[in-house]
Amino acid sequence: MSAHVAPKSLYYTIFAALMVGTVLTVVVAFFDLGFLNNVVMLGIASVKALLVILFFMHVRWSTRLTWVVVASGFFFLMILFTFTMMDYLTRGWLVGTLR
Repeated sequence: MSAHVAPKSLYYTIFAALMVGTVLTVVVAFFDLGFLNNVVMLGIASVKALLVILFFMHVRWSTRLTWVVVASGFFFLMILFTFTMMDYLTRGWLVGTLR
């Protein structure tokens, strides 16, 4: 099995994209988007996680079995994000009924 060697320019490009994502997260934190603040930040975090998984962990050039394992882990992460957002977005629905 031969290992894939990616050019340094690819790593610099991905690093720059991750830094842009970090700056974008900080900028969005200063704006009040209501309930969309967390949605936007989780979206940015998901894209950044996907970049790290694909390029820094070399999954992009791995076998199909590795793809299945990583995709199932990422799918589970999306399930956790969904449950978190369902809880967060419905917190004000039962105000005063559980006292």
